[in-house]
Amino acid sequence: MGEVKTEFLFELAAELATIRDLGQTPMGNRRIAELAGGTFEGPRLRGRILPGAGGDWLLIRPDGVFQLDVRVTLEADDGALIYMTYRGLRHGPDDVMARVNAGEEVDPSDYYFRTAPFFETGSEKYAWLNNIVCVAIGRRNEKGPVYRVFEVL
Repeated sequence: MGEVKTEFLFELAAELATIRDLGQTPMGNRRIAELAGGTFEGPRLRGRILPGAGGDWLLIRPDGVFQLDVRVTLEADDGALIYMTYRGLRHGPDDVMARVNAGEEVDPSDYYFRTAPFFETGSEKYAWLNNIVCVAIGRRNEKGPVYRVFEVL
């Protein structure tokens, strides 16, 4: 067995709309973030995030780690619809995370922000997405999360 190899798939920039804070639950502080839209672009596909057709069921665990549970509807530039879902984690030193949470641009190497995207589509052109595993490295800007998504080869 060798090293894990990846290939760049696309960069996705999401824009958050409303964030609803459900408060402290038995699992942690639950927040639900609606997406206002966004874009994605890479060598094999590009398009937009459909507004109102996805969100993040975010859990801030008692240990301070942000646990992501995201569902997004992508629309490729040719009109094909692609369902994208991912789980992930975001955490780092308290001072760094305070800056991230305030919407400041923070060097992504200063904190951990990783996800595991999966796709589902009925499009014949993009059917290959149904059969791949991906990983993504994230960062947060003032509008929302930005991910560089890589196919695991």
